[in-house]
Amino acid sequence: MKTEEIIPKETPDIVQQEVHEDECLIGQDDKEELFEHFRFEVDKGTALIRIDKYLQNLIPNVSRTKVQQAAKAGCILVNGTSEKQNYRVKPSDVITVLLPNPPKELELVAEDIPIDIAYEDDHLLVVNKQPGLVVHPAYANYTGTLLNALLYHLENKYSPEGEPYRPLLVHRIDKNTSGVMVVAKTELAQLRLSKHFFDHDIDRSYWALVWGDLKEDAGTIEGYIGRHPIDRTIRTVCADSEKGKYAVTHYKVLERFGYVTLVECTLETGRTHQIRVHMRHIGHPLFNDSTYGGNEILKGTTYSKYKQFIHNCFKIMPRQALHAKSLGFIHPATEEHVFFDSILPEDFQTVIEKWRHYIKYRVLDEDNNE
Repeated sequence: MKTEEIIPKETPDIVQQEVHEDECLIGQDDKEELFEHFRFEVDKGTALIRIDKYLQNLIPNVSRTKVQQAAKAGCILVNGTSEKQNYRVKPSDVITVLLPNPPKELELVAEDIPIDIAYEDDHLLVVNKQPGLVVHPAYANYTGTLLNALLYHLENKYSPEGEPYRPLLVHRIDKNTSGVMVVAKTELAQLRLSKHFFDHDIDRSYWALVWGDLKEDAGTIEGYIGRHPIDRTIRTVCADSEKGKYAVTHYKVLERFGYVTLVECTLETGRTHQIRVHMRHIGHPLFNDSTYGGNEILKGTTYSKYKQFIHNCFKIMPRQALHAKSLGFIHPATEEHVFFDSILPEDFQTVIEKWRHYIKYRVLDEDNNE
């Protein structure tokens, strides 16, 4: 039995959509990221001075204690070498500093929200974030976030030194993306983990269901990612570094379903919406990604049964088919490499099974009608 293929319309440069909560980036400004990176060159006439005092005077709204914690975590480099807090700066020294820049929040309120904590110790938590849960308070989501839930979980709990634990972000994933995340419980753990993320010294893999049948079993996507010049709520691949930040995504095919493909993506960089933007850029938007054009039938047949099948899948998983599958990093206290894996959530597993069933019986039907 022959099937008539749908030839998708050319993907437009911009996808019109309502503003979704997870697209409302903190402050609507690229400079509002989780890390701040500073670079200073010491003037030739500068007298010898401790680096913690020197940086406290230069970096706005930072305490000397915060600078000392950054030095302890290896986040202060002088001429490319990590230095301690008592280092005395010298003329012409080049100093680089990495400090966490947590999202600007309202006063965080503890809320009893069910969350799946896969691992916890005195320094960090590893969470399997469910789809639909916003990571931190922001525009249109002042409550009901992962941070609200973690604050409730950590309420009245203290470190061995007697300091209250607080949930401190080192990375984030979109509201409608599920999967594994690490959250620090102390400032020192946050600083050390932040440096690993900033240096891209993290192993991350995602599973994504994308439209189309990829030609190659594996590949690499490179491109500068920045805000779209017209619709500032979405990202796009830019021509050069002046308009975007360099991003690298590696992918390999896990399973083919003819009209869609299950892929594993590993990241060298961690740009906003990186996988979603990169896959759309090569013509394979994520399945049911309304922000980047994946919520239309882009591949398949014209038969009404097929269209109904797709709409049923969309109904089962009313979000982009993206899951943060695994995360590996150097533990901030033990300095051992730790690795965490997660299973696909029920909606994702169900859609994959439906595709396996659809392709199996489509092939049998075609064989019987030859």
